[in-house]
Amino acid sequence: MIWLQVKVLLILPGSVLVLAPALILWVTSNTDAAARYIGPADPGFWVGVICGAIGLGIAIWTVCLFVELGDGTPAPWDPPQQLVLQGPYRHVRNPMISGIFMMLLAESLILNAWSIAIWLGVFFLVNALYIPRKEEKALEARFGETYLRYKANVPRWLPNPFPWNPDDTGDNA
Repeated sequence: MIWLQVKVLLILPGSVLVLAPALILWVTSNTDAAARYIGPADPGFWVGVICGAIGLGIAIWTVCLFVELGDGTPAPWDPPQQLVLQGPYRHVRNPMISGIFMMLLAESLILNAWSIAIWLGVFFLVNALYIPRKEEKALEARFGETYLRYKANVPRWLPNPFPWNPDDTGDNA
C-alpha cells in the first residue's frame, strides 16, 4: 500500500513539481529569467518554506485519504471507488491540486524564479479548464446525486473555513 502512494506521488505531482520546473530552470539558466536563490536571510524564503510545507502536508493527506477511504488513488489507472468527503475535502473540492499550487508557489519564492511562477499560472489554467469539463463530469457520472450534492455545497478552489457535513440536511443547494 505504501509503494502505491509513493508511486502516485512520484509520477503525478513529481512531474509537475520536479520534472517541469527542472526543465524550465535549465532552459532559462543562461538568461535574464534565470532563478536566483534568495536564501534564509530573505523573508520570501520563509514564506516559501511555509507554503511548501502546507502544500506537501495537504498532498500527502489527500493521497492517504484516497487510499484509506476511497479504495484507490488519485491516479487515473487506480481511481477511488468511493467518494472521499472527509478531511480537507469538507472545505474545498480540489485540495490535492491546491497543495500542488502551494508547492509550486514555494518553489518560485525560494528560487526567486518568475519562470516557475509562470508555470504555476499555466498549470492553474490547465486545471481550471480540465477539472470542470472532464473530471467533474466523470465524478458526476460515477457518483451521481452524492457528488452533485457535494459539488453544490463545497467550493472548487477557495476553501470554505466552515467544513461541510454531508450528514446535515441544511444544504446550500
